[in-house]
Amino acid sequence: METNRENKTFATELILLGFSDDLNTNICLFPIFFLIYVLSVAGNGLIVFVVVLNSALHTPMYFFIINLSFIDLCYSSSAIPKLLVDLLSTRRTISVIGCLIQFKVILLLGTTECQLLALMAYDRYIAICRPLRYHVLMRWSVCLNLIAFVWIFSFINVIIPSLAMPIIVCYPNEINNFMCEVLSVLRLSCYDTTIQELVIFFMGFIVLLVPFVLILVSYSCIVSSILKIQSSTRSKAFSTCTSHITVVAMFFGALIITYLRPSSSDSLNQDKYFLMFCSIICPMLNPLIYSLNNREVKKVLGQIGRPEHPRMKITLTAAPRCVTPSTQ
Repeated sequence: METNRENKTFATELILLGFSDDLNTNICLFPIFFLIYVLSVAGNGLIVFVVVLNSALHTPMYFFIINLSFIDLCYSSSAIPKLLVDLLSTRRTISVIGCLIQFKVILLLGTTECQLLALMAYDRYIAICRPLRYHVLMRWSVCLNLIAFVWIFSFINVIIPSLAMPIIVCYPNEINNFMCEVLSVLRLSCYDTTIQELVIFFMGFIVLLVPFVLILVSYSCIVSSILKIQSSTRSKAFSTCTSHITVVAMFFGALIITYLRPSSSDSLNQDKYFLMFCSIICPMLNPLIYSLNNREVKKVLGQIGRPEHPRMKITLTAAPRCVTPSTQ
């Protein structure tokens, strides 16, 4: 269905070109992405389960980790199920309303993850550089307020511009991507998008570069503090940050390459692969990084598998005192 007004034909559905037009290739890709989705859901769900049910992990660091796992769960679920359906279909379409909802949800999750990773870097800075004041600066009321601020700030940054400057899509209605992404949809707009592009660039600077700079500053202070301590404890201090540094490098690296590099005809085809890394690969790898490189999580997982280990119970007690996280 289409409507014509002012010599412009408005689209009511969009075509996602995906990775390939060959059905046999897509059938081969289906089990790969299905396995990735299963691993993402199982891994992030397991992280949430382990942290919530084990009181020893009720610290600010793991509180932020389960928030990250929740974001990754939503990230995967907002992109992969539609991709799996399209891989087995010859007509890969999505309604304009569904497309707008998808890219707004993905923008919200991506923006929130950027702020959350900066918050986790601040937590590591306080734990290493201000250990004696950690229980005061990172008490539970502060942690809850910080998380609430991150979600509200991200919601405002995504929803307000979308409501103020709605996107009306015209033909041709093909998106060279496997999902609806804001820049790809913006290229199909019926009208001039100069203002929207400037707003996206400005908001991208706030939600992407500012957190990244804060992370760099935090780790500069952390490295400076670690170099001042005895060499025998340096590796122990560094080990508390390796998981977070790995996640930051993967996520911010892919986003910066996608949104802050000069655009070209080749970049339009490359964007979907960097977006695939952010929205599909990273949510799968994050729980593996935090579990395989985390001594406390591996210990809890090992105890769960032992028959003699008593079953963990949820205790409805007051929130535990915020203590300095032990070494990963």
